Amino acid sequence: MSGSGSTPIEDYGLLGDTRTAALVSSGGAIDWLCVPRFDGVSVFGALVGGPAAGTFRMGPAQPARVVQRRYRGHSTTLETTWDLGGSRLTLTETMIAEVAGRLLPSLLLVRRLSVVGATVDAAIEFDPRLGEDHRRPRVSTRLADIVCEWGSLAMSLTCDPEIGVLPGEPLTVQISQDHPLTIVVTLANREPLIHVTPAVAWDLVLADEARWHDWSAQIDADLPFRDTVVRSLLTLRLLTYSPSGAPVAAPTTSLPEYLGGLRNWDYRFAWPRDASIGVAAFLAVGKLREAKNFLGWLLHASRLQRPRLPAMFTVDGKHVPPERTLHGWPGYAGSAPVRTGNGATDQHQLDGYGWVLDAAWTLVAAGHRLYSETWRAMRSFTDFVALHWSEPDAGIWEIRADAAHHVHSKVMAWLALDRAMRIAATHRCSARQRARWANARDAIAAQVHEQGFSEELGSYTRTYGSHDLDAALLILPLVGIEPTDSVRMRGTIDAIRSALSAGGGLLYRYPPGQDGIPGTEGAFVPCAFWLVQALAMTGRRPEAAQLFQDLLRRASPLGLFAEEIDPTTGAQLGNFPQALSHAALVQAALALRQTS
Repeated sequence: MSGSGSTPIEDYGLLGDTRTAALVSSGGAIDWLCVPRFDGVSVFGALVGGPAAGTFRMGPAQPARVVQRRYRGHSTTLETTWDLGGSRLTLTETMIAEVAGRLLPSLLLVRRLSVVGATVDAAIEFDPRLGEDHRRPRVSTRLADIVCEWGSLAMSLTCDPEIGVLPGEPLTVQISQDHPLTIVVTLANREPLIHVTPAVAWDLVLADEARWHDWSAQIDADLPFRDTVVRSLLTLRLLTYSPSGAPVAAPTTSLPEYLGGLRNWDYRFAWPRDASIGVAAFLAVGKLREAKNFLGWLLHASRLQRPRLPAMFTVDGKHVPPERTLHGWPGYAGSAPVRTGNGATDQHQLDGYGWVLDAAWTLVAAGHRLYSETWRAMRSFTDFVALHWSEPDAGIWEIRADAAHHVHSKVMAWLALDRAMRIAATHRCSARQRARWANARDAIAAQVHEQGFSEELGSYTRTYGSHDLDAALLILPLVGIEPTDSVRMRGTIDAIRSALSAGGGLLYRYPPGQDGIPGTEGAFVPCAFWLVQALAMTGRRPEAAQLFQDLLRRASPLGLFAEEIDPTTGAQLGNFPQALSHAALVQAALALRQTS
């Protein structure tokens, strides 16, 4: 049994091809896959839609103990092994990322069951259901392929040996040591359906593994906790939509931040803020291509709304659809509603400009000039910040309430102006424009120092004049608006660490329950890694290193992080895996390296 909350979020593994992604449980059930891309319609949606939304299971026919679950080296191929008495059954599965230049389908999922020992019984359940209404496919047979069709969308399944799989009809088969079972699933969307034999598909698996190993081998060898960091970078790469270079926040929608609650959001879109943090992580380990692809996508995506920078885009740079509820979907662990689209798309979020300009500066600081059109876009964003920084905004946490003067947002506006001025030292820019930016930057610093700090708390606060704290301010040591050894800096770090503690090194992002939505939420994973950075950058590296190790023990068995963690149970909460959590992990490791 899997889907709709019977399987812990942290039990799922990630399969991906840089166009879409699947979540597969340790029971061998793919309970989430959207096609033809991350924000498409689901074909296996049991994760939040229940059994009627479809699943694809391959695993032991009887309950069995998982004895090993791992990615094969630094690749994206996942192995799950079960103990069945005198035999061991292994499921090896992946999605092929590199399909360009060959006659291959854009989605190619390969799954193989193999046995060591005596013959065992395995269960196969292939039950694709399309979209909101769980539409069953029209099924036909074409040579060796079972073809499922929904209008212009078609999915095929072929297997070796042939076992008579039929959609929606569970099947038990015998797997022997000499005869593994390989199943290949392909997709066609408004294009011809391409047949790929299981033998050819398995060769593609091995070639794809080799490419991922080569990609990983190019990552700096001196990184602390390198294997963990490489897994996070691989996760970030899988969550990047390769046709455009847009990183999605997560491949899922509506996994709850609180079980049974309403905090269920669609994260299958690209937030420039989150993406910029990931870009900085890629750049710091020598992955230039990923950074350049992101800036190219941002240039395209923002062209119609520039100089305004929307909070998020679709992966092809369009406006995110309106938020709506999928009726009849039970949600994960009864956490309804299940939503598509995102209502925060039209919010004014000032901090995003700072992250983007900082990513551009990171590229320039690494010795690369911005293309003239890219620099023109960055100047327009900076001009917008210089003109609008004094206005209230929704803030980094996208509170669905009245806008406010968030201290973190002001700090990030300062960062945008400061990084633009640094870039301007080597790129064409008028003296008048630089002066305007400098004046705005200095005005922000003065206002933040005067209105954003509480003498009573000894800390910078969430909003001007408030007594609430905000864990996002842990990025202060990285910005430069305040000296890293200042009393205010240390006071802010200590106050946040104390007042927003969720125990065990975890942090709430702000005081729980203060966002206008009923219920509470878990501890926010990126904030804990930001605390590692803050401690390392302010001369407290031993504390930072210990905290980092403590946090790594909270990862899923496969090294993945959701957005949040339940501080009481340790269960992962929220959309999974979360790009921001993994980007923050990488940056925390980089801070430890920098301060070693």
